[in-house]
Amino acid sequence: MATPVATGQDEYVVDNPRLRAFIEEVSCIRHQHDSPVDIIAAIRPHFAELLADETWLPEKYQVPVEEGGMGSGIGNWLLYRAGDGSLALSALVVPPGAQTPVHDHLAWGLVGLYRGTQDEDVFTRDDDGSSEKEAVLSLLESRSLQTGDFYELLPETDIHRVRTTSDITSVSLHLLGIDNGCIWRHRFVPEEGKVLPFKSGYVNAPCEDAG
Repeated sequence: MATPVATGQDEYVVDNPRLRAFIEEVSCIRHQHDSPVDIIAAIRPHFAELLADETWLPEKYQVPVEEGGMGSGIGNWLLYRAGDGSLALSALVVPPGAQTPVHDHLAWGLVGLYRGTQDEDVFTRDDDGSSEKEAVLSLLESRSLQTGDFYELLPETDIHRVRTTSDITSVSLHLLGIDNGCIWRHRFVPEEGKVLPFKSGYVNAPCEDAG
């Protein structure tokens, strides 16, 4: 797992009672459990409620951005991150027809569709993972996602790509146990067996000494 990037102070980019209540619930749960599986299981109902609430996320965090770190107009908007780098909530905005590169996350997480529809391809790594430049991936699962659907991220389901299938921009919420926009991760090119260093960044927030 990647090392958290510590900024020292919790950052609410979107600051309203609804989001603060959710983060407080998540923080409480994280201190009650050690296992990522148990943490995710306890967070699931609260995450489902956040996805279903259309009132708390301002429209300006639901728009694509040409200069986004994933290309194709995809924007990764930071909504909240913990000061110790151990938690982040972001909105990934993918225009119609666009798709992310195949990438990993290096942390536990929950990802849910807030607006639009998507297809997701989940990959598994068939080599031993020892090479930083080469990887053998196979397609594990493909699924279609509707607004309100969400799924878990764990090491065995950590590599995926998503594409927007709706005629409107899709918005997915990413709750991850690390400041995922500010760490070096991996971008995969399955058809070429390549691995590339990858940092998505955030459209609206800098990465402090992220390496």
